Amino acid sequence: MAEAEISTAAVLVIGDEILSGRTKDKNVGYIADRLTEVGIDLKEVRIVSDERAEIVAALNALRERYSYVFTTGGIGPTHDDITADSVAAAFDVPIDVDPRAVDVMLERYERADLTEARLRMARIPEGAELIANPVSKAPGFNIGNVFVMAGVPSIMQAMMDDVVPRLKAGQIVHSVSVEAGMGEGAVAKPLSALQDAFPDVSIGSYPYQRDGKFQTSIVLRSRNAERIEEAAQQFHSILAGIHANKA
Repeated sequence: MAEAEISTAAVLVIGDEILSGRTKDKNVGYIADRLTEVGIDLKEVRIVSDERAEIVAALNALRERYSYVFTTGGIGPTHDDITADSVAAAFDVPIDVDPRAVDVMLERYERADLTEARLRMARIPEGAELIANPVSKAPGFNIGNVFVMAGVPSIMQAMMDDVVPRLKAGQIVHSVSVEAGMGEGAVAKPLSALQDAFPDVSIGSYPYQRDGKFQTSIVLRSRNAERIEEAAQQFHSILAGIHANKA
């Protein structure tokens, strides 16, 4: 039986405030968690400034390479919110105030309160579908394999509730963590051999310190739960052998 196609994704974080350090990104981890839940592999994250040429270039590169691209930031009411225009340029389509977006925003604002600035948030590229925003109503949008969302974490998270059901779910990635009880240097060589023996299992080594001693957490990930269990059992045997030689 042929293996199911694996869906991949990238996140494009847009905003000078992220690059300057003024604002700390809180969205990438959340998106990664949601994608992992439905078996989609997040492969790349890029951060670009509020410059149209940079956004267009990054978006075109990512949407060609991955199944899905998720953007965050730059769809607000101010002059530097240029994500929607940049996405339209990347897809070479017109952009204008969308009546559907206006109708949604009228659920929050009186028509007289839909100022020119607020109507910027209703500008949607031609051919795009809206992404619901139950928090502040101004919608995101989906065009092609690109999902454009707000940068404010609470709004982005609410938008993801509308986005996730639209995605083609894949086979879930299972993971197992094993505490080595020693530093990386002691397990590096056998861990390399274990990875060679289990090429279908991703084996990551994560060092840390506890009570002044170096420790290592080993994380095994695979879509095949049985193979993870086999690899974990072998690693436990490796650890037992190392501890026995130290005794």
